[in-house]
Amino acid sequence: MWKPGDIVTRKSYGHDLCFVIVEVDEPSATAILKGLDIRLMADAPFDDLDAVSEEEMKRFEANRNRVESECLRLVQSRRAMEWEKRALRREARFESNPDFFERPGRVLHLDGDGTYLQKCLHMYRELGIRAIGQHVPESQMPNVIAGLLEKYAPDILIITGHDGVIKKGKDWSDLYNYRNSCHFVKAVEGARRCVRSMDDLIVIAGACQSHFEAILEAGANFASSPQRIMIHALDPVFIAEKIAYTPINETVNVYDVVRSTYTGTDGIGGLESRGKYRLGLPKSLY
Repeated sequence: MWKPGDIVTRKSYGHDLCFVIVEVDEPSATAILKGLDIRLMADAPFDDLDAVSEEEMKRFEANRNRVESECLRLVQSRRAMEWEKRALRREARFESNPDFFERPGRVLHLDGDGTYLQKCLHMYRELGIRAIGQHVPESQMPNVIAGLLEKYAPDILIITGHDGVIKKGKDWSDLYNYRNSCHFVKAVEGARRCVRSMDDLIVIAGACQSHFEAILEAGANFASSPQRIMIHALDPVFIAEKIAYTPINETVNVYDVVRSTYTGTDGIGGLESRGKYRLGLPKSLY
């Protein structure tokens, strides 16, 4: 008998993804699933599930670690190249006093999944980004967003968790045919009531298969998912990194931002936005 916490794959999808069971409905013989490395929620009948063996799980984790390491390597490589390009400009600006310091943008990350949140916070530390994380169920995000913005005053706000289309084949423009897109939309609208300028507060919102158009219309700078595909758990982090380290006097190239993600333009899109990286001086001795 299936129970919450079991790791499974779906026969009908060719065992393409690994999920953890979060809830079971015995009368309908259905399980509610969430992805282990993608921000997707789905349901499946008991007879469509297969247990993941210990050996299969080891292979899955090895592949997941490889993907995440490669994404991190690409980001660090790109940042090193950008650093070299800007070095001469920095020297010209601070030639009389080269004792400057850096201040990348600060992130407030709301996540409906506590495990994913911890993974993201670890990646922020790896990337040298100041980030505050809050584990908030998607349905509660609209209720807490104003208070959190007032408390932390971030440069970049991430609103994410799990999502998914409820009925495939139904009108995909229907906001209520998504598990959590309506909550993301309301949270973004709440954020924009607090900070109207899309340059003062950069908002990144959505999860797997989210209603891209509705989230952008609500006021997000970047959203998922244009082609209603799955996005990787760390995709919002890589967007935030690009914005956090782009100088405030530059507009972030939308294509460059999305290219930093694992899923690309099919998974995430957005609008031109200003960077949040600043230089200052002098460097403190304390």
